[in-house]
Amino acid sequence: MMKGAEPVGGKHLDLLIGGASPTRFVPITSLRPADSPRLDGEDVEHIQMLADVETRLPPILVHRATMRVIDGMHRLRAAQLRGDECIEVQFFDGSAQEAFVLGVKANISHGRPLPLSDRIRAAERIMASHPTWSDRVIAAAAGLSARSVANLRRRLAGDLDEVGEVQARTGRDGRVRPVDSAEGRLRAADFIEKHPDASLRVIARSVGLSAATVRDVRQRVERGESPVPSSRIKRQGAANGGAGRGGGPATEPDLIGIEALVHGLKADPSLRLTDSGRRLLRWVLTKVLSPQEWQEVSDGLPPHAAYVLSDVARRCATEWQRVADDLEQRTRKMA
Repeated sequence: MMKGAEPVGGKHLDLLIGGASPTRFVPITSLRPADSPRLDGEDVEHIQMLADVETRLPPILVHRATMRVIDGMHRLRAAQLRGDECIEVQFFDGSAQEAFVLGVKANISHGRPLPLSDRIRAAERIMASHPTWSDRVIAAAAGLSARSVANLRRRLAGDLDEVGEVQARTGRDGRVRPVDSAEGRLRAADFIEKHPDASLRVIARSVGLSAATVRDVRQRVERGESPVPSSRIKRQGAANGGAGRGGGPATEPDLIGIEALVHGLKADPSLRLTDSGRRLLRWVLTKVLSPQEWQEVSDGLPPHAAYVLSDVARRCATEWQRVADDLEQRTRKMA
């Protein structure tokens, strides 16, 4: 019998569908219609063609717990059309969600192919039921490209957030990787700073990144750069609609960018190895404030102090803006 214990992703999915499990004949009346990914229903002409085939048709795939057809509705209808009382089936013992994925995978790999619209709808459904699957795993199951799945995930991000924030996803090789490695890169930079002699493998296991990513972080830190590539920070800022730069309150993606920039300053040898540089770093670290820190200290703020503190915050923001303008003028003169 087919087993449903292993995750239905990548090679596991192929093994579940292609396994040489025993088959048996069951009464047609005991079966329920498929939870089919086909939006246009069954093809009458295809059913008639199968009914006219004299050779033995492959067994259909059935979810044992519900007796619902996973793959083979056209073969089932053809058997009914011929007047058969029983049909050969292969049982699957996994969950209903896994059964749907198997049905999608089977429908794109043989017989009458799924139209693009059906594959997109199937990918949406798989994405909702398996939010921790990577784009490549979902793409393999739905017959789409990984890029198409990634674009679809971004388009559906608001709806998918309702099921909870996903921190990591499982790839086709079964390995779990963080959704956004920026936070992991920051953890790696901290680990490297505290344990400079640690091997790449030790750091990778400790922070949940690949050894290749840790190597890149170490090289960036050694060069005095931010552990998070600037392109990633820009993408996060754009995804956030420019928040934190005149576009409204800063949110978590911006915080990752701020922390990455501060890490880059701390790793700069021209700053951390000179007295004036260390003094500047200490000054910066006491001035940088994240909304999370503010939330932690603002709970006990009395109402009468809120007016004073709001004025202090606005004045500080004005001074920081002047600092930014002054620094930009300096960089233009040096360019």
